[in-house]
Amino acid sequence: MAARNNGNSTFSVIGSDVSIKGDISASADLHVDGAIEGDIKCASLVQGETSVVTGGIEAETARLAGKVVGSIRARELVVLRSARIEGDVQYDALTIEQGAHVEGRFAHAMPNRRTDDAEGNAQAPAAPGGEKPKSPDEPKLSLAG
Repeated sequence: MAARNNGNSTFSVIGSDVSIKGDISASADLHVDGAIEGDIKCASLVQGETSVVTGGIEAETARLAGKVVGSIRARELVVLRSARIEGDVQYDALTIEQGAHVEGRFAHAMPNRRTDDAEGNAQAPAAPGGEKPKSPDEPKLSLAG
């Protein structure tokens, strides 16, 4: 694993010749080309096409191009056409390239969203004719071609 430091930004690289059994936690950004058998938790994850991750992934941002067998939680997730995912996916913003393969469920995550149900102040969603302005918590989905 190589770490590079350019001023304030640091990232770690797990090369294609590296195989790791065990969980990985990184406060920096992580680029994975190798095989990992364990969970990954990091700020930002970039997965190469040849990479295989068997375990859960939790990241603020993730760009996946290889194989993942496990659940994924990411605030911003990009699934590239070479990606093969087997597991459930939780996201705030999602981009999927045409040709990507996902076997699992997608769920929009709304972290830190306050619910007023306990106080009886919940509001019904606006009718199609009377749309409310979109909030930053609403799901975002884009398809790349």
